[in-house]
Amino acid sequence: MAKENSETAIWTEKYRPKEFEDVVGQEEIVLRVKAFVEAKNMPHLLFAGPAGTGKSTLAIIIAKKFFGNAWHDNFLELNASDERGIDVVRQKVKSFARTKALSTIPFKLIFLDESDALTKDAQHALRRTMEMYTETCRFVLSCNYSSKIIDPIQSRCAVFRFKPLVKADITKIIEKICERENLQINQRTVDELFSLSEGDCRRVINMLQASASVSKEITQELIYKIASAAKPQDVKLILETASTGNFSQAREMLLDTMLKQGLSGQDIIKEIQRQIWGLSIPDEKKVLLTEKTGEIEFRIVEGSDEFIQLEALLASFVAVGK
Repeated sequence: MAKENSETAIWTEKYRPKEFEDVVGQEEIVLRVKAFVEAKNMPHLLFAGPAGTGKSTLAIIIAKKFFGNAWHDNFLELNASDERGIDVVRQKVKSFARTKALSTIPFKLIFLDESDALTKDAQHALRRTMEMYTETCRFVLSCNYSSKIIDPIQSRCAVFRFKPLVKADITKIIEKICERENLQINQRTVDELFSLSEGDCRRVINMLQASASVSKEITQELIYKIASAAKPQDVKLILETASTGNFSQAREMLLDTMLKQGLSGQDIIKEIQRQIWGLSIPDEKKVLLTEKTGEIEFRIVEGSDEFIQLEALLASFVAVGK
C-alpha cells in the first residue's frame, strides 16, 4: 500500500503544473495571484474550494516564482489535518514566521493546507501570529469550507474561491497525460472519467494511473473496476425494475451488483441519486425519491445496515411506481 501511495504521489507531482499558465480552470484567480508575484508583494491569502482544483499547486507555484531555487528555505508547508492543535501554531509556525527570509523578497511563505481542520483555539492563536509577523511572513491558507475559518482570519486574507474543474479542463488534462504516457482512450471513457471525478483533477490522475498499470488501453469497464463505482446502466435497470413494482427481482439485482462489483452502500446510493432524474416518472415523484435518497444516505453514514436501508429505498421506488 505504501508503495502504491508513493507511485501515485510521483504521478501527481509529475503532472503538477509548473507555471501559472499551466493551471487549468481557475483563470481569474491565477491572473490576480500572478499580479501579486509580479509586484513582489502580496497579502495573506485564503484558498477555498473542493479538493483537487489546484489550491496546493498554486501555493507552490507562488513560492517558486518568489524565491526561485531557494524556495525550500523560505517556504513552510503544513497539513493542518495532521497537526491541528494550538501547539503547532505556537511552535512550528511561530518559530518559522519570526525569522527573516533568505532572499530579496522581504518575507517568507507559510502554507497551511486543510486549515479548516484547525481547532478554534489554534485559529485564534494563528490570527495573532498573522498580525505580529506580517513584515517577515505571509500566510497562504487552504480549506474546503471557508465557513469553518473564523471571521478574524478571513478578514485578514484576500479570499479566492476555487471552482470544480469543468469538462473541458478535465479533458485537457486527460489528453495531456494519455499523450505523454502512450495511453489509448476514447471519448466515452473520457466522459465517464469526468463524471466519476466530479471536477477533482487529483482523482482523475489517480484513476488514470491505476488503470495504466493494468492496461495501456483505458476502457469504461476498467475505469469502473478501478474506481469501485456503480455502473450507471446497472443502477438504472434496478430502479426501473423497482418502479414497475417488481420488488423481489430489483432486490436480487441490487444484491448481485453489490457483491459482484464489491460496492458499498454509499457507492450505490450516489449513482441512484444521479439516475432518479432519468426515470420515466412524474417530476413530483422524482422530488420525493430524491428526498428519500438523502434520508437513506444519512442513515448509512450514521452506521445503519447498508443493504437493509437500500432495500427500504427500493420499496419507496415500488410505492411511487404504483
